[in-house]
Amino acid sequence: MNNNYDKIARHYDTLSRLVFFKSQVNAQVNQLHYIQKDSNVLIVGGGTGWVLEGLAKVQPAGLKIVYVEISAKMIELSKARNYGGNEVVFLNQGIETFTTEIQFDVILTPFLFDNFSKKRAVKVFELLDGFLKKNGSWFLVDFSLNKTNGQWWKRFLLKSMYSFFKLLGIVEARNLIDMHPFFAAKNYEVVEERFYYGDFIKGTIYKK
Repeated sequence: MNNNYDKIARHYDTLSRLVFFKSQVNAQVNQLHYIQKDSNVLIVGGGTGWVLEGLAKVQPAGLKIVYVEISAKMIELSKARNYGGNEVVFLNQGIETFTTEIQFDVILTPFLFDNFSKKRAVKVFELLDGFLKKNGSWFLVDFSLNKTNGQWWKRFLLKSMYSFFKLLGIVEARNLIDMHPFFAAKNYEVVEERFYYGDFIKGTIYKK
C-alpha cells in the first residue's frame, strides 16, 4: 500500500465532485494569488492537476514548477492541463525519494498528509521543510476535524473515505493527522486560513 491513486485516477474528479462538489478544487486554487511572479514552486501530490490551471490563471508565465506525484496515471492527466507559459517538471515518484538542491519559494501539498501514517507524515514534513526557503510559503490543504460544528458527520464521512480506500488498498492512513502542531513547532506563521464544505476542508498558508 503506497498511497498511489492509479486505480481511481480516471474517476477521481467525478468522485470528488459527487461528494464535495467544487470544494476540493476551490480549496486548492483560491489562495494562489499569494504566489509571486518567477517563484520556484514544489507541488507534492497534485492529483489530476487542477492546481496547475489555477496557477496559470494567477501567473500565466514565469513560474518554475516541480510536480512530484506517485501515481503515473495522475501524472498523465496533469500533463494534459493548461499550465500556460509556466515551466513544469513532472516527476513520477514518491516524495520520500525526491532529492534536489533547489530551495523553493513555495510548497503546495494539496490533500497529501491525509494519506500518511504519523511516522511517514513526520518524515515527509521534515523533508519538505528542508526544501523551503526562509520566508517561503507553504500552502497546506487538507481535511480538518478541529472545528466543533458538525463533528458527527465529518467523522462519519472521514471513516467512510478511509474504509473505501482501504478496500481498494490505496492509502496507509487510518486516522487524520492534525498537521498544525508540526508547523507551530518550527515557528511557522499562519498568513491566511480558509474553510470549505462546512469547515471539513481547510486551506492554510504558512510562512516559514
